[in-house]
Amino acid sequence: MAYLGPRLGSSHILLLGVSAVRFLGSVGMEDMGLAMSRSPLERLDFDNVALRKLPMDPSEEPGVRQVKGACFSRVKTQAVTKPRFVAVSHSALALLGLEGEEVMNDPLGPEYLSGSRVMPGSEPAAHCYCGHQFGQFAGQLGDGAACYLGEVKVPPGQDPDLLLENPSGRWEIQVKGAGLTPYSRQADGRKVLRSSIREFLCSEAMFFLGVPTTRAGSVVTSDSRVIRDVYYSGHPRHERCSVVLRIAPTFLRFGSFEIFKQADEFTGRQGPSYGRDEIRGQMMDYVIEMFYPEIQQSCLDRVERNVTFFREVMVRTARLVAQWQCVGFCHGVLNTDNMSILGLTLDYGPYGFMDRFDPDFICNASDNSGRYSYQAQPAICRWNLVKLAEALAPELPPDRAEAVLDEYMDLYNRFYLENMRKKLGLLKKEEPEDEILITELLQTMHDTGADFTNTFRSLSQISCPMQGETEEDHVKKATDFLMEQCASFEELKAANQPTMDPRELAMLLSLAQSNSQLFQMISDRATIARQLDRLSKLKDLMETSEEELKTKHAEQWTAWITRYRKRLAHELEGQNDMQAVQEERVKVMDSTNPRIVLRNYIAQNAIEAAESGDFSEVQRVLKVLEKPFSSQVGLELPAWVGGGGTSTQGERDEGEEPQQEASPSTARGPVPYDSKPPAWARGICVT
Repeated sequence: MAYLGPRLGSSHILLLGVSAVRFLGSVGMEDMGLAMSRSPLERLDFDNVALRKLPMDPSEEPGVRQVKGACFSRVKTQAVTKPRFVAVSHSALALLGLEGEEVMNDPLGPEYLSGSRVMPGSEPAAHCYCGHQFGQFAGQLGDGAACYLGEVKVPPGQDPDLLLENPSGRWEIQVKGAGLTPYSRQADGRKVLRSSIREFLCSEAMFFLGVPTTRAGSVVTSDSRVIRDVYYSGHPRHERCSVVLRIAPTFLRFGSFEIFKQADEFTGRQGPSYGRDEIRGQMMDYVIEMFYPEIQQSCLDRVERNVTFFREVMVRTARLVAQWQCVGFCHGVLNTDNMSILGLTLDYGPYGFMDRFDPDFICNASDNSGRYSYQAQPAICRWNLVKLAEALAPELPPDRAEAVLDEYMDLYNRFYLENMRKKLGLLKKEEPEDEILITELLQTMHDTGADFTNTFRSLSQISCPMQGETEEDHVKKATDFLMEQCASFEELKAANQPTMDPRELAMLLSLAQSNSQLFQMISDRATIARQLDRLSKLKDLMETSEEELKTKHAEQWTAWITRYRKRLAHELEGQNDMQAVQEERVKVMDSTNPRIVLRNYIAQNAIEAAESGDFSEVQRVLKVLEKPFSSQVGLELPAWVGGGGTSTQGERDEGEEPQQEASPSTARGPVPYDSKPPAWARGICVT
């Protein structure tokens, strides 16, 4: 989605009733501005088309229930005690015509954006959807913690490029963590500070990386508390209820269309609106008319329209996952209910940006099988598209859907290769050997434990071969600085430790030989293969000295850099101004390979500071993430460095008692934002 910088909000509109006039008569001129002012959030112009176009649950009874024949249920948001801002995104709020500072300084801002007070024109509702979770149909899911507030009309003067991405002319806004809905299942509809900060920061980080995403406008915390067992370890603790404001053209997803599913042959569950095919057609009409108007206008035949729509969703999904792979992003929970019908990154839970390159990287500690690992993401997204196609039938003929799906992997590979060429600065020519060069780079990174983000960022320092320079010296210099991004001997040994108990592994290996059916019920061959691969690599490491390993890694990098430089020489063929080619290459690479991503340790530092009452690090990290491709003077290190852990006025939580001790993050010592993760980061567990 295109960048939209902060814009001036619409001017204040003052409507003076009789009571207001009487009140003005009793105050002085200095108080008149306060008396006449309105919350900027009360000026939002709502037009809640989804609630008019799609079926609404007729029941408003509280409590969890099955919702049949409806896409939305009206809800009442639940207030929190003493809501207050942790941070706001000026860029995201500008989408709504709001100025960040004005919202931050608005006394009613935290109440409105936590769901504690309802804005004029807002109609709180929760969306009904289903989903395949970890490959199994789960039946009715729905917005268990998120709450639709309404759709805000695009303000005058919004960036035309942005309107191409959002042709509906409205932004749907949600609050996540505002209490119970009919879809909360066994949960309480609340979110806590750590999960809210993670979603807020990553939504904005992805936007500024140029990856399609839903946006986050604010994080509000409170004095209300809930009990959470963070690691499911039997040690629960009280945590502050917190709420994120989410913004997107729509939050409809693949799972939105699964409410019509017949009883699943494996789980026996069925969608709550099974048999209500007319609603499926109604939903497709709404989505295509609102968000794909060019398809609606160009396709007169309904079947052709639906096939074209599905193909566009497929293209957007292929492009999205290619972008994820190229920035090292792992979603963590790629269920069908977490896949946007617009091709946006949706629902930030146990995500992670990869540090050391590992194709089997799993960011979600709950994903024991590795179903949603980094390298599995492209295939899983195709699997989810298959489930969407099934959900759209018979509006989408299965044979036509299959033909579209046959295009997916080729399209994904094209998008991926296109992005990777930019990351390597291969701009002038496309050669068949490029794919091999990229594969060999990734293999070298994997073998040496190279940091994904920093290694790609460093590649722009390797220049095209020029006349008069010594090849050997340049290759050695490049090898030295790339070796700095590689894992140490001890880090590689730790990374290759099997995650499964040896006795469990031995039992499963025996079971795979003796009773394959039982084995398939409790494990899978891919999981066992990963464990055996780790054991093999660990054995090799134990039989190698640290010096031998370092020499081997240097040789691998030298060989790859030499091949890379030969390929760069082809870029110069037929070019008159070699210096201009090199400068263009560096510019493209440095605007494609980020200097900073939201690593887990960066988010964890911000969370721990916020939990101790200091919000400055959340706000600082947001500033850093807003310019991920460049260095920002004065923003190289966390906020507490040089400040003794103190924060400026407005960044300290007024509801928090002053802390006598520093938060764990301040006690650990500073690590620059563009650094490889510190040793303690290996202990971060996200579920």
